[in-house]
Amino acid sequence: MAVIHTIKFYLSEHPAIVGFRWSNTQCWGSTWLFLFNSIAILLMSLISATIFAGLLLSSVAEIRETSWFWRRSKTPFQWLLCFPLGTRPSGRVFFWSYVFYLSRFLHMFRTTLSVLRRRKLAFFQVFNHSISAFMSFLWLEFSQSFQVLAILFTTLVDSLVYGYRVWTAIGLRSACFPFVVNCKMVLLGCNLVCHVGVLLLHFFNGGCNGMGAWVFNSFLNGVVLLLFLNFYIRMYIQGKKKKSCAAANNNNNELSDTSKLKLN
Repeated sequence: MAVIHTIKFYLSEHPAIVGFRWSNTQCWGSTWLFLFNSIAILLMSLISATIFAGLLLSSVAEIRETSWFWRRSKTPFQWLLCFPLGTRPSGRVFFWSYVFYLSRFLHMFRTTLSVLRRRKLAFFQVFNHSISAFMSFLWLEFSQSFQVLAILFTTLVDSLVYGYRVWTAIGLRSACFPFVVNCKMVLLGCNLVCHVGVLLLHFFNGGCNGMGAWVFNSFLNGVVLLLFLNFYIRMYIQGKKKKSCAAANNNNNELSDTSKLKLN
């Protein structure tokens, strides 16, 4: 009986339950902005995860079915980096590339809403989301090499980043390090390494498809990387130096005040 009484108390007689009142200012998650923003973030995370899984499975199937054509000159990983010359934008892989291209407009729309709401966004974020649809279009139009790994890396990072934002939005504990920034850093680093790999395969392994679009894509990625490094140095490295200098000045002031008290 005591257990049943305790359960009844916590499920129906607790003061928080008896005295509950819906309020847009006091209840967590009780605003229209929170509702639509949370739905949008969750939707983007699920879309990114779906594209990642679909493209990964499609790439495995495509490699299995077409390896007879290129297996004497390439490994499966080299195929992911470097499409054979004459590759046409058709099949499973390019379907998911098209879905990824469409998803970029959702990212652009959300960025536009953030700008209209006057949220503070780094310039590299706005620039990156602005050109992502254009780069994705080039991948499809010219059957550009490297797009499979680029989409896999991007959708994996996007699903992690937006999933983390949902995690923190519902009030769960955030990471003890800049999770989002570190994910973006890993993504840009992987893209840089893969671009070098495409260049080497193009010159030493018979050529890669869509290299004209790849050159332009590399230029845009280089601009994004420079903007990100500038943002990271300004926000974290210089910010830490300013904080350490301010802390040192405070310590010096405290020591000087203490010495004055002792002298008095």
